[in-house]
Amino acid sequence: QVQLVESGGGSVQAGGSLRLSCVGSGFTSAYYRMAWFRQGPGNEREGVAAIDRDGYTYYSDSAKGRFIVSQGNAKNTLLLQMSDLKPEDTDTYYCAAKEGTRRWSRPPEAYEATSWGQGTQVTVSS
Repeated sequence: QVQLVESGGGSVQAGGSLRLSCVGSGFTSAYYRMAWFRQGPGNEREGVAAIDRDGYTYYSDSAKGRFIVSQGNAKNTLLLQMSDLKPEDTDTYYCAAKEGTRRWSRPPEAYEATSWGQGTQVTVSS
């Protein structure tokens, strides 16, 4: 059973930075890719950034130029460097994994994920 564990959320002031980490375990094959989603109360879960096996990345319009998604030293680690944070970035951020050979859609869709982390809260104050 795949497990995804996020860390790195917190509270910062506008203009600050955070780095989210996600460590995955339990994968039964090497064919998987990971992504970050966000969700607020009453909203659908939406893709923020994704990375495929070949390093090809996706960013939402709000993330472009401010966030960087990458794999850690271990392929089962996903990072999200968030800079110039804004109050509208406030949400719960979820790590997701998609097993299989297909890339994430652009934008990645929540239904594509085969596993989810528990979420980490990001709060940005003005």
